[in-house]
Amino acid sequence: MTPDAGPHSFDRARDRVVPTSIHGHWLNGESATIILEHPTLIVAIKSNCDGCVAFVNSTLEELNGQPVIIVSATDDLEGELGNARRQVLVAPEFLEALGVKWPPFYLLIDPAAGRVVTEGVVFGPGQVANEIALHRR
Repeated sequence: MTPDAGPHSFDRARDRVVPTSIHGHWLNGESATIILEHPTLIVAIKSNCDGCVAFVNSTLEELNGQPVIIVSATDDLEGELGNARRQVLVAPEFLEALGVKWPPFYLLIDPAAGRVVTEGVVFGPGQVANEIALHRR
């Protein structure tokens, strides 16, 4: 995949333990526990964020089937985020365990290896797809 001339994030993955499950609730209040077994893209979102809106309302075709979980630290998402096309999991403890303090942020995690493969700031689905392409198997 050829990188475009658009914005890019260049954070190096920080060494830390990767949880193997996420406990939280969907925006409708329903509890959820997700077991992480395969490389998964975690996208941390927040209100008033153009890149976040692009993720929650996209088909994410550019990610070519990469498993994606969209996570928020709060359930007070406004407007377009609250009426998202994709489900948003509220899991502040999970984001804290991964050291995500300032969404919008993405992490490609490999729970089997117990590591963050790559991470960076979210500008939109295309940018994230380009950045993780080199790290996908």
